[in-house]
Amino acid sequence: MKYLPSLDEARRLATHGNIVPVYREVPADLETPVSAFLKIARGKHSFLLESVEGGERLARYSFLGTEPYRVLRNGAHAERNEEPGDPLAQIEEELSRFRVAPVSGLPRFHGGAVGYLGYEVVRHFEPRVPQAAADPLGLPDAVLMFTDTLLVFDHLQHVIKVVSHVRLDGDIDTAYRQAVWRIEELVGRLSQPLASLPYRSEASPARAEACSNMSREQYEASVARIKKYIVAGDCIQAVFSQRFSRPTSAHPFEIYRALRTVNPSPYMFYLELGDFHIVGASPEMLVRVEDGHIDYHPIAGTRARGRDEAEDALLEEELRSDEKERAEHIMLVDLGRNDVGRVSEPGSVRVTQLMDVERYSHVMHLVSHVTGRLRTDMSPYDALRACFPAGTVAGAPKIRAMEIIAELERDRRGPY
Repeated sequence: MKYLPSLDEARRLATHGNIVPVYREVPADLETPVSAFLKIARGKHSFLLESVEGGERLARYSFLGTEPYRVLRNGAHAERNEEPGDPLAQIEEELSRFRVAPVSGLPRFHGGAVGYLGYEVVRHFEPRVPQAAADPLGLPDAVLMFTDTLLVFDHLQHVIKVVSHVRLDGDIDTAYRQAVWRIEELVGRLSQPLASLPYRSEASPARAEACSNMSREQYEASVARIKKYIVAGDCIQAVFSQRFSRPTSAHPFEIYRALRTVNPSPYMFYLELGDFHIVGASPEMLVRVEDGHIDYHPIAGTRARGRDEAEDALLEEELRSDEKERAEHIMLVDLGRNDVGRVSEPGSVRVTQLMDVERYSHVMHLVSHVTGRLRTDMSPYDALRACFPAGTVAGAPKIRAMEIIAELERDRRGPY
């Protein structure tokens, strides 16, 4: 079997870092990310990340992981094995131990932290923002799975890259053999037939009424209160929300499979997090920092897709010319410029794409790109702190909008 890099190459890379990814390629023509996930997932912590670009074609990579070497549960409940404090500081403390030696042939992500930051972690970044008292979900503020062994589906080359990592600060030969063993263990799981689904599938699960966490009267009263705040000049917009829930007997992965079919999106995720699951599909990237370059992509303004190209074009023009949609989008672009500017070199913030229309499977959105150059005294974690949460889920000015949200919403948002 061919492993890249070889043991000799891994030894040489020890001068460039203290950890190096090693991988083996296997054909992917008989597997899908879904089938592969069902074969490899073990234990209570696993993830599947998929992406459909523009809602219409599969992006190059999908990522699958299981059995992380560490799970961070952040929150205030020690009896639930939660750790208090800023979760980004905890992530940084863990990942800063590693300097990854460069290896060609792998995507930018091939190991690290996968999970969620709940809305309430903002209190660590903006202490003046209060928190709602009620916590009906009772979930940790954040859960992160630290993974050093995973599968990377390369849909362009039709291969699966099975990746593990070699620690270079000890016995490199032994560490390399252990990484190869972990790779082969996953390859062995992949080679097994998937005889049946590991959960009971329901063709038509019993439907129940979706229930909100507030009455219509409470919701309308809160909206009226926000309007008064806007007239008084407290805020320009506040993104007030309610939670809908209903019981289901469907397995969470069955829900994910349905979601990826009816709503293919650039960011689709299935997170198995011990005693609960999170399933989602979103068009929006919050922020990315790469080689000191900050990218922030606000999305606001929506129309349904048309029945054909001609109707799509009409709806796109309607969206572009809608005064309300344009005003809201420009407000969020300005908010993004402010957030990015907090951690960028002076004069480096640019709007490189303004109100372009991107089409997805069911809707089209107005999308802009804000960029900046990260200050030398700031880290990518600082950039995330500055941009979290997105203005599209808070409002503007963001801190005042979050104070109003905390006053009026009944429950904590959690992984919102």
